[in-house]
Amino acid sequence: MDTQGTSQNHKSFLQSFIWDREESTKKILLSIKAKADAKRTITEKLADQMTSKFGSNAFLLFNVLLFVGWVTINTGYLEFIPPFDPFPFSLLTTIVSLEAIILAIFVLISQNRTSKVDDLREETHLQLNIISEREITKLMKMTALLLEKNGIDLSEDPELKKMILPVLEEEIERELEKEIL
Repeated sequence: MDTQGTSQNHKSFLQSFIWDREESTKKILLSIKAKADAKRTITEKLADQMTSKFGSNAFLLFNVLLFVGWVTINTGYLEFIPPFDPFPFSLLTTIVSLEAIILAIFVLISQNRTSKVDDLREETHLQLNIISEREITKLMKMTALLLEKNGIDLSEDPELKKMILPVLEEEIERELEKEIL
C-alpha cells in the first residue's frame, strides 16, 4: 500500500506538471522575428519595404534601361531628342550618387534591425543551451544514483566523473575571450 501511495504521488506530480505545461503551450507562440517585426518603427518598416523592392531583378532591369536610355539620348544617337546632359553626364552622376546614398541608408537600417533580431535569437539559444546542459547533468546524476543503487560500480569511469560536474559558463567564456583576443 505504501508503494502504491508513493506511485500515486509520482503520477499526480507528473500529471499536474504535464497538464500545466500543456496549458501554457496552447498559447500562440510568436517567433522572435515576428515579435520584432511587430515592434518596428515607421522608418524601419519603410527601410524593409524599400530594401525588398530595390533588391529585386525588376529594379536592376529598370536601372539598366534608364542608364542605357540616358546615355543613348545624351550621346546624340537619337536625333529627334536633344541631349540634356552631355558627356561626362554630370546630372546622371549626381542622380546615381544620391540613389546610392539613399539605398545604402535603407539597407543599413534594415541590416541593423536584422542584426538586433539575430543577437536576440543567439542569446535565446545560448540561454536554452545552458538550461539544457544543466538538465542533462541533472539527469546523468540521477541515472548514476539509480545505477549505484542497483549495485553497478561507476567509480572506474573517469569520463562519467567529468560529465557529472557542472559546466562553468564563466570559465568557457574566459577561455574563448583568450582565443579571440
